Amino acid sequence: MSPAAWGLLLSTFVAAFVECVEALTIVLAMGVTRGWRSALAGAATALVGLSLLTALAGVALVRFVSPAVLQLGVGALLLIFGLQWLRKAVLRSTGHKSLHDEEIEYAEQTSAAQTAPAATIFGFDAFAFVVSLKGVLLEGFEVVFIVVTFGVNAHNLPLAAVGGGAAAVVVVLAGLVLHRPLSAVPENSLKYVVGLLLATFGTFWSLEGLTSLTGDGTSSWPGGDWALLALLAAWALWTQLLIRLLRRPAEQPRTATRVGVAG
Repeated sequence: MSPAAWGLLLSTFVAAFVECVEALTIVLAMGVTRGWRSALAGAATALVGLSLLTALAGVALVRFVSPAVLQLGVGALLLIFGLQWLRKAVLRSTGHKSLHDEEIEYAEQTSAAQTAPAATIFGFDAFAFVVSLKGVLLEGFEVVFIVVTFGVNAHNLPLAAVGGGAAAVVVVLAGLVLHRPLSAVPENSLKYVVGLLLATFGTFWSLEGLTSLTGDGTSSWPGGDWALLALLAAWALWTQLLIRLLRRPAEQPRTATRVGVAG
């Protein structure tokens, strides 16, 4: 496959993996405390809705939006999303923002489930069904956005869907085996990688779309798709420089002052 195809597959897999880990934490908490039947029903309902949304959005974008406008618009959105992810990653790496911890998230969700009142909806526990549905939907919307925009813009929606679907399968299998949040996964590092990939593709496609609208439609990137590697390296170097500049100094240990007493 070309560098763009590998980048497409990797980007959708990693982005989906991060979001699926967070969704898994919510579903696990609901299943353990309120019942697996209701939690899984809510998650399954959300997955069906997200699958339909992915298919409909992909078809609508291909049919009703011109390639140049689509490339520019999608590139700009991906660049915005990528910069937001990178900003959070830099803040976490420099100590200005706390790291995301799935164990803490799991404890909070479990506590809320244990104190929620009992009620039913469609024969399921209402709290577990709604929270699982909401959690999978919210985390899944970002996956759908990335899969659709990457897939349509790269003219390979099936490959993008494979990347996102493979990540979901891996996370679900890990959850079934471990029966606990995937706290050992370096989630914050993965979010940094996703930010780099979003910013890289966003920069690449934004300029290509702008060139198509204002120029002769030829690619403005030397080396074509191989320019993605150079952009990825540039974003990585820039963010690492920011981390070094903004990193908080390590807390100095307090030293006791010895006071001499004259005898």
